[in-house]
Amino acid sequence: MAESSWLSEFPAMDRADLLAIRKSLDGGFREFSRAYGDAIEAFFDPLLSLLVWIEQLLIQSPWWLVIAAIAGLSYVASRSVKLTVGVIVAFILIGYFGMWDNAMRTMGIITVATLLAIALGVPIGILMSRSNRIQTIVTPILDVMQTMPAFVYLIPVVMLLGIGKVPGVIAVVIYAVPPVIRLTNLGIRLVDKEVLEAATAYGANTWQRLWGVQMPLAMPTIMAGINQTIMMALSMVVIASMIGVKGLGQPVLKSITNQYFTMGLFNGLAIVALAIIFDRVSQAYAKRSQKHMQGMHHE
Repeated sequence: MAESSWLSEFPAMDRADLLAIRKSLDGGFREFSRAYGDAIEAFFDPLLSLLVWIEQLLIQSPWWLVIAAIAGLSYVASRSVKLTVGVIVAFILIGYFGMWDNAMRTMGIITVATLLAIALGVPIGILMSRSNRIQTIVTPILDVMQTMPAFVYLIPVVMLLGIGKVPGVIAVVIYAVPPVIRLTNLGIRLVDKEVLEAATAYGANTWQRLWGVQMPLAMPTIMAGINQTIMMALSMVVIASMIGVKGLGQPVLKSITNQYFTMGLFNGLAIVALAIIFDRVSQAYAKRSQKHMQGMHHE
């Protein structure tokens, strides 16, 4: 009996404490965003300029030139005629169904988000592979980043930066960066110790070992991480459209609220087409780099 009365008192006490803690945290965050919001926005201005520039370049360039450039890049990366033809057909269909501008906006955001994720993720992965202590600190953070619902990221980002492109990209990067970090760390840790010992015997210092031996041998694994990051960035497109990120996500969102089935389906399929293109091209490039590395290794 005593136990049940103790339990009934506990939630009431707990609720009051929780409310007080939540209020103080919310108040603190609001004050922080008021005090530093402008400075943080100014810090992200170059990112916004880059985004706008890439978006305008893709939208204002003639469609045939954009398709030719993407097809050229696909061929250089994959050396596959079939894949290149598939890419050309996919983009012609996207244009034919009137989704060209939105597809270009989405591509702009994915490009910037992927570059940012690589620029942040690879160095962090290298640091993790160097130190077990850093790995122990970073791994739980990555676990939280990967399991936290994507909507939750949007709240602090929007409170600090408002609605628009930059908060969208930041939310996409937070969501998509863990695979690059994890697989860079894994790839470098999996490099054969004997190969490293041989490099040391030849007089290679730490940097030479990292850039001359570990990074090239880890490249297929790192490329797999980049591939996963691109996929996750694309899956975030619809959620990012909720905070004003223009692209293929917005019509999908509109079609959910207004029950336009075909609009949602077509734009959804366009996102799938972009995902398949990015996936196949980056995988083909990873396979080629792996074969190239194995060839060098056997020599």
